[in-house]
Amino acid sequence: MKIGFTTTIPVEIILAAGYTPVDMNNVFVTHPEAMRFIRRAERDGYPRSLCSWIKGIYGVVRELAPVDRLLIVTEGDCSNTLSMLETFQIRGAPPLLTFNYPHNRNAERLEAEMKRLAESLGTTLEEAERRRSLLQPLRRKLKVLDELTWQTGKVTGGENHLWLVSSSDFNGDPALFERNLDDFLVEARKRPVKEPALRLAFAGVPPIFSDLYDYLESRGASVVLNEMQRQFSMPNDSASLVEQHLQYTYPYDVFFRIEDLQREMEKRNAQGLIHYVQTFCHRGIEDIILRERIKVPALTLEGDAPGALDARTRLRIDVFLEMLERK
Repeated sequence: MKIGFTTTIPVEIILAAGYTPVDMNNVFVTHPEAMRFIRRAERDGYPRSLCSWIKGIYGVVRELAPVDRLLIVTEGDCSNTLSMLETFQIRGAPPLLTFNYPHNRNAERLEAEMKRLAESLGTTLEEAERRRSLLQPLRRKLKVLDELTWQTGKVTGGENHLWLVSSSDFNGDPALFERNLDDFLVEARKRPVKEPALRLAFAGVPPIFSDLYDYLESRGASVVLNEMQRQFSMPNDSASLVEQHLQYTYPYDVFFRIEDLQREMEKRNAQGLIHYVQTFCHRGIEDIILRERIKVPALTLEGDAPGALDARTRLRIDVFLEMLERK
């Protein structure tokens, strides 16, 4: 049985229950006909002035029905997920589950949510803890991949993005994912050390643009920090599943995020920041706070639909990189 989910959740619980995890965001954005799912959502009444990720997930479920059950995060993610859940209740969908991250990072509430999810899937939090222990070596290898990105440049920012963003569900098969990662690390370590002309940090949700990292590399700039993708890999050492997800910054307030972002940017000597915001997403408001707190020059990019960078966005990137070079 496959269980789809709308954002990173304690995947260990799904694996402990014997099910296959499927990140619906990855199914949507990697599909060769991604726009088809957005159009389906709009045909069913979803407004054009709504985040494409929400419409894409909805369309994937309605068009492909790729999962047996759908887990929707209704607190700690997009503000539109609850309305999407209610739409599924009248339009038809796989059986629905919910999960909530407490905004105040309350450990007792988070543990109660984990236990509730585990019980609904027929497993226990203790079994999920055992699964967490089994995944720790894999998560440490992802940390090595991240270090190869910012310490030696042997892993590109785009490769870093793809591996870390895939760690939300390990492509449905952690064992195969780990074998493929082992092979990639062997190959990457053989590459020469590369020091980029410009070192950039990337903040915000993973971009909907298909060629952003390639374009930056073509201009001599490398992304040495992918903020959210790194968070998906759960890079911090922790003593329990609850602690692991209390350290995970995405579901909580922007100030907690910025603390982690600042610390990593300083460690990696990032000279500039690209802050990606999704069109019509409430998280775009956080750009106000982020710009006031971050100490390096920042460029805010807004994306709407899946596809390549448009000419205006490429021009804005060019001007930003030229400014950093002069600086």
